[in-house]
Order: sequence, then structure tokens, then C-alpha cells
Amino acid sequence: MKNLVLTTITLALGCLSQLQAQQPAAPIPAPMEAGSKTAGEAPAEFRAAWIATVNNIDWPNAGTVDPAMQRDEYIRLLDMHKRNGLNAVIVQVRPAADAFYPSQYEPWSEWLTGKQGQPPVPYYDPLQFMIAEAKKRGMEFHAWLNPYRAVFNINKSIPAKTHITREFPEWFLTYGDKKYFDPGNKNAQQFVVNIVRDLVKRYDVDGVHFDDYFYPYRIAGKDFPDDKTYKVFGEGLSRDEWRRSNVDSIIVQLARAIRQEKPWVKFGISPFGVWRNKDKDPMGSATTAGQTNYDDLYADILLWLREGWIDYVAPQLYWEFGHKAADFEVLLDWWSKNCYGKHCYIGLGIYRAGSNPAWKDKNQLPRMIRAVRNTPNMHGVIYFSSKSFVNNPNGWGDSLRQHYYRQPAAIPAMDWLPVNPFTSGM
Repeated sequence: MKNLVLTTITLALGCLSQLQAQQPAAPIPAPMEAGSKTAGEAPAEFRAAWIATVNNIDWPNAGTVDPAMQRDEYIRLLDMHKRNGLNAVIVQVRPAADAFYPSQYEPWSEWLTGKQGQPPVPYYDPLQFMIAEAKKRGMEFHAWLNPYRAVFNINKSIPAKTHITREFPEWFLTYGDKKYFDPGNKNAQQFVVNIVRDLVKRYDVDGVHFDDYFYPYRIAGKDFPDDKTYKVFGEGLSRDEWRRSNVDSIIVQLARAIRQEKPWVKFGISPFGVWRNKDKDPMGSATTAGQTNYDDLYADILLWLREGWIDYVAPQLYWEFGHKAADFEVLLDWWSKNCYGKHCYIGLGIYRAGSNPAWKDKNQLPRMIRAVRNTPNMHGVIYFSSKSFVNNPNGWGDSLRQHYYRQPAAIPAMDWLPVNPFTSGM
């Protein structure tokens, strides 16, 4: 039955699933040292930062609802990243079934205007503005969406009258203090696909980016309450197989929608850093993570890479060298061997410099950058999160500007995607 599900999904995707895996990329060498006589750009390397908007983590600052101030804050973030040598930003534009742009499907975000459903005053389109400012600086813009989180905190959030949880309450399940789309509900899946199709059609994004929240992280002692949906649609699969097939299904649909609208737009996923532990699967990593993509979040990232449904993977390796349960070096090597010719950008958790003793070591981040560059099949890194750079923790911003990113780098090309016809002549 599991093979039948996979066959059905593959056939539904059609030509997309026929994309061939690319040859492994060579390691990116270390940057040229100061005083080098060789001029020009560094080798192609993806250098990005996540800009989180949920709960005003990075932008806009909490309580800032004036559009002019919001624009100034965003420009300061971009200018900081540009000075530090980054060439891309990944901005959260749909944190909880709401929008940082005018949408026919979802209300304005509470983290933009202070009240869900209320437009900016005076009016502007934040997404259009953010894309334009990134491109002025020669930076790629990837639109980051949360697939299934619908209400961030049921005790505090007040959904707008037009919010989808009010219109179709039967599509949603409450788990902990949050409300989620039911991933097994086909109408809910189609709704999310419609949102992505609309965004790609209307905006000049370079990529569509999803993070690790498909099925939510487990809460001890509580199972995700999808019994009713499983009984109706389980079709003889085990609960785990059925849940994974639900996530596979929406990934296929999203990939197809993006390709149909703009085939040059990249589709990337940033999963939790551990696919499976080796004690569960010989293909897994030598880790002992308490939760994993495959077994707990029901996200079979390797399948999506192998079938060509996604263009890049950005595993969140927020652990340090020598971590007992999930060693950075072990996982870096594992992902290097399991990206199936697609691009791999390593997610680095610089936010941990403020609280984790291991990350107070000023050499932790430079070691990671060097390790990524010297590992086959790696194409760059993404930093979480943007505001972590503001105070220049451990002098890392200086290190990027003066050494590691002293020279600008081009974005690595994806040979399996067509060139954007609107920028190819630039």
C-alpha cells in the first residue's frame, strides 16, 4: 500500500518528478585572505538570513505599526545583512494563516498592524516593498510561509472575522495552545496550495520557503487529535504512513503549482536537523534526537529530494560541535550524503549565542562556516535569526565582513530550473 501511495503521488506530479538529480557540487573553498592579489567575486555561495515576523521576532519591532517606521526598520536589517556579505533573505510573509501582503484568502497579520484583519494605515504593500528593497541590494528574496499553523495562541490571538478558522472550523484541530489545519483534510491542503499559487503569480519572489511545521512537534502525553479524519481517509494505511502521505501530497501539489505559475521560482524546505536516528533506520544519522522529521513531524525530506519535488533543503543544524545527541559535524556529513543532487544550505542558530554556553565560544561559528565550505554538496548557509546579528555576538558580524564574506558571492545556479526571463538580460 505504501508503494501504491508513492506511485500515485509520482504520477500526479507528471514531468516534475522526472527531473534528474544533479552531479554533486565541489566544496566551496575558504575565502581569499586579506592581501590576496586575486580580485573579483568569491565562489558562488548562498548566504542568507531568516527574517521572522511571528510574534515580531525580527520585524517589525513589537508595537511598530506605522508603515514609515516599519520600512525604516526593514531597510536597516537589509543594510546590516548586506554589510555582512549576505546575498539573500528569507522573510516570513504568512506566519499563522495571515498575510504580510494583500490577500484574497487571508487577513492582514496581527504582527503587522496590531490587529488581525486591519490593513496598514497609511496603506502600503509590505511584500512588494520588501522584495523591491532586497533586489535593489542584489539580494534574493524567498517568501517564507508556515503551511499549517492557523492560530498562534488560542488564549491570546483574536482571529479576524474573515479568518479561515471562522469560515471553515471543521478544517482545524487544536493541539496545545495552537490551532492547526488538519493535514489530512484535502480542502485544507487545496486552500494552502491556492495561497502559494496566488503569491507566486502576483509577486516577483525568487523562492518559496517552508519551515519544519507540518505536523506539529509532539507534546508529551498528547497525540495529535486527527482520529476522525484518519477513520474516514486512512484507506488501510497505518497512522504514521497516512500522515506522511498527507504531507507528501501537499509537497507535490505545491511543487506543481509553483512550476505552473513561474517555473524558475525555487521551492525549498527547512526541516528539523535530524531526518531519522540510526537506531530507527540504517540510513539515519548517528544521533539520538528526541524527535525527528520522519517519525514525529511526518516529513520524509529524503523522498522529496529524491523525487525532485523540492529544489533545496536547509536543515536546521542548531547544535554545536560535540553535542551529545546531535553533533553538528555528524549531521553536516550526513546531509552531505543525502541531498540527492539538490542544493543544501545549512541553517545555523546564531541566536544561541545569547544563552548557550557552547555558543559563547567565538570560534564556534567560524568553525561551522569552514566546515560547510569544506564539505561536498554544500551550497551555503542560512542564519537564524536576523536580530541576532544586531549586537554583533562574539564579533561574528565583524568576522563575516572582514574575512569570510569580504568578497561578494553569486547565488549558486540550479541547472534544472529555467532562467527567470525577466532578469536574464540584466
